[in-house]
Amino acid sequence: MRFMMLMIPHGYESAEPGAMPSAEHVAAMMEYNRALHEAGILIAADGLHPPSMGARVSFRNGRSSVTDGPFPEAKEVLGGYWLIDVASRAEAIRWARRCPGSDSETIEIRQIQEMQDFPADVRKAAAGFETMQRR
Repeated sequence: MRFMMLMIPHGYESAEPGAMPSAEHVAAMMEYNRALHEAGILIAADGLHPPSMGARVSFRNGRSSVTDGPFPEAKEVLGGYWLIDVASRAEAIRWARRCPGSDSETIEIRQIQEMQDFPADVRKAAAGFETMQRR
């Protein structure tokens, strides 16, 4: 089962463009990333630039509009993620609990929807999707 662990660093929603974590924080996270890798469960992991450097594309009445960051209405934003492949939700939670997160960080765990999770009509509508993905 694949799970995405989403890092939510409280306060990151107002971080200035180019804000970076400390070398000490990165070193601690690298130890954690190595443990995930050595356990054979790490698929991907990336940090994200602050929302002040991002953009949101919204859709309404068949049209799109773009809003540049920062996003003042945002209460929680993503700072990064891990994609892992484990046997269960409980195992994903155990791994998330091992993360060297600070007092201002939260990890949200979400299971990835696999094609076999969907009914036949949805699988038919999504035919070819899995070959589009980089794996």
